[in-house]
Amino acid sequence: MKRSLFSLLCGAALLLACNNQRPAAFLDDGNGAVEISRIDPTDWYVGMKDPALQLMVYGTGIRDAEVAVDGAKVDSVVRLDSPNYLLIYLNLQGAKAGELPIAFTRPGTEDKTIVRYRLKEREMAGEEREGFTNADVLYMLMPDRFAQGPNHPQQIAGLNPYREDRSQPSLRHGGDLEGIREHLGYFKQLGVTALWFTPVLENNSPDDHDFSTYHGYATTDYYRVDPRFGSNEQYRLLIDEAHQKGLKVVMDMIFNHCGFEHPWVSDLPSRDWLNCPEWLQGNDRRNDQGEIHTTDAFLQTSYKLTSIRDPYHSDVDLRESVDGWFVPTMPDLNHRNPHVMTYLIQNSIWWIETAGINGIRMDTYPYADAHGMARWMKRLDEEYPNFNVVGETWVTEPPYTASWQKDSRLVPPEENSYLKTVMDFSFFDKLAKTKNEETDGWWDGYNRIYNSLVYDYLYEDPSHVMAFVDNHDTDRFLGTAEGPYRVEKLKQALALLLTLPRIPQIYYGTEILMDGTKAVTDGNVRCDFPGGFPGDERNAFTPEGRTPEQEAMVQWLSRLLHWRQGNETIIRGYTTQFSPWKGVYVVARRWHRNTVITVVNGTDHEATMEVSRFAELLDTKGTATSLEAIDIPTDRHFDLSQDVQLAPREGLVLELQ
Repeated sequence: MKRSLFSLLCGAALLLACNNQRPAAFLDDGNGAVEISRIDPTDWYVGMKDPALQLMVYGTGIRDAEVAVDGAKVDSVVRLDSPNYLLIYLNLQGAKAGELPIAFTRPGTEDKTIVRYRLKEREMAGEEREGFTNADVLYMLMPDRFAQGPNHPQQIAGLNPYREDRSQPSLRHGGDLEGIREHLGYFKQLGVTALWFTPVLENNSPDDHDFSTYHGYATTDYYRVDPRFGSNEQYRLLIDEAHQKGLKVVMDMIFNHCGFEHPWVSDLPSRDWLNCPEWLQGNDRRNDQGEIHTTDAFLQTSYKLTSIRDPYHSDVDLRESVDGWFVPTMPDLNHRNPHVMTYLIQNSIWWIETAGINGIRMDTYPYADAHGMARWMKRLDEEYPNFNVVGETWVTEPPYTASWQKDSRLVPPEENSYLKTVMDFSFFDKLAKTKNEETDGWWDGYNRIYNSLVYDYLYEDPSHVMAFVDNHDTDRFLGTAEGPYRVEKLKQALALLLTLPRIPQIYYGTEILMDGTKAVTDGNVRCDFPGGFPGDERNAFTPEGRTPEQEAMVQWLSRLLHWRQGNETIIRGYTTQFSPWKGVYVVARRWHRNTVITVVNGTDHEATMEVSRFAELLDTKGTATSLEAIDIPTDRHFDLSQDVQLAPREGLVLELQ
C-alpha cells in the first residue's frame, strides 16, 4: 500500500473496509525480506487504563523475526508453534497517537521490514460509555432477514461460494446494514430504545447444500464486518445514526467458537489454540462439496451446561460440556490459553472504541472457560464501569442463572463471573408452558411464572436480568397453530415482560404477529420482515401494509413501549406479586405514590379480579390518590373500588390515577 493512500485512510474518522478487504491499519514499507500479511488488532488506542497491547502478526515465516519498536516498550515476544504467527506484547504507557514504527528483521540478515502501526486517540473516556439498562427495551433482529438496502451486491468477489435465495430458509436472504439504517425511524416510532443484531462479523464459510452461516455465529475474521452486510464504516455510520435517534446498539459476540474457515483452523498458531483439535490433523476435513467429515477423535459438546455448576460432576461430563465443539463447522477456542483470551478481550474493546456500541450479548456463555470469561468481564468492567454485557445462560432454573451473575453469593469468590447481566430462560420456559395451560390453584398456568419469580432473592441484582418471550433460537411465541386467544396470550406475555423488574427483549416481527416453529429448521423462526426486501408484496413497516389485526397489535405494543420510556415506577419501583387466585395473576410495581398493576386472566373463560384481595395496593393514604386506573395500551378506565371483570386471557396494565 502506498504511503499517500495510507495517510488518506488514517485521516478518516473510521478506516474504510472495502467489500473485499479488511480495515487498513498499518503501512508495510515493503523493502525487507520479512513478509507480513496481517496484524490484529488492525489499530489501537492510547490512554487505556491497561496499557498492555497484544499484536498478533501473520506472515510466512514471521515467527523467527527479530522485533524492535520505536515509541513503546516491548514487554515480550512470543514465538508460537506455527512459523507463520508472532505475538508481540507492548506497553503503551505514555505512547502518543500516530504512527508506531515496528521493525521486523530476519535472523542473520540486515533485511528489515518496517510496519507503521496506527495508534489513535479515544473519542471519550471509558466511564462515559453508557450501556443498556432496565430502562431500555431491546429489539433483537437478524440482519440477513430484516431488510435490504439499495445497491446490495449480488455476489462479492473473494468470498467462498454462497447463494442468496429467499425461498430457502437456511440460505442467505440478502439483508444488510443499510437496510436496517433505512428503518431506524420505524424503531423509534415503535418505541424500543436499543437494537440487538445477531453477529455482523465475517462468516466466510461456503454454503453446504441448502445451509449457510447466514446467522453469523461462525466468525472467520474478528475485525471485519461481513461484506454481504456492508463495511466497518457502514456499521459505524448505522450506530452513529441510531445514537442520534436515541437508540442504543448491542453487538452479538461469540468467544466460545469461531468459523471453520478462520485462518487459525488451517494453520493452528499453537497446538492448544483450539480444544480437541486432534481430528483436524493430517487431512483436509472439508471435501469438494463443502461437507465436513469428522473422525473418531472429534468431540462434540453434550450441550448439558448443568455439569458446569454440578458439585458432583464427573470429569467426562464437564469436558464434554466445555471442550466439545458446538458443531463440526465451529471450532472450539481454548480460553485456558492466555494468548487466545487476550486476543478476544482486545477484540471486544476494539469494537467498543471503534464502533461505539452500547453493549455486548455474549453467545453460549457457559460453554467457554469460566475463568477466562471472568478475566474478560473484569477487564471490561474496569475500563467501562457503565457498560453492560449480557451472557446467554441457557438453563431454565433460576439458581443456575443467578450463579453466573456478578458477585453471586451462590459460588465462591474465586468463581465470580463479573458478568453483570444474565438471560432469564426460566421466564421464557415457564411462559411457553403457561400459554397452553389453565391457571389453577397450585402449579399450572401463571403459577409457573409466580414460582419462578419467587427465586429473585438469588440474584444479586434482578434489574440486570434480561427476559424475553421468544428469540432466534426458540419457537416464536405464536407458534403455527391458530389456537384460541393466541393474540390475547401474546399481549399478556408482553404486558408482564414490559412491567417486571427485568431488562426486556422483543424479537423482531412479534409486533406484527409473526409466527413459526423450529420443527424443520431454525430458518422458519427467522423469516424475512415483510416489506424489507425488493419485490415484497406488502410493507409491514407501514400501517397500510399491515392487516387490521397486525395494526391493532402494533398500536397496542407501541403505546406500552412509549409509556415505559423513562417510567421511574417500572425502572426503579418495588415489586409485589400475588399468588394466582381463581385464575388471575397480579404483579404490582410501586414508586413513591405511583402504582402500576399488571393483571392477567390465565384461563380460557371469564374471570374476576377481586379487588379486596389487593387492598394493600389501593390504600389511598399510601400509594394512590384515587381508585381510578387506566389501562395503558387501550386507554380504558377502571374503577378499582369495584371488582374487575376480565375476558378470557385478558391482560391489563393498570396505572392508578
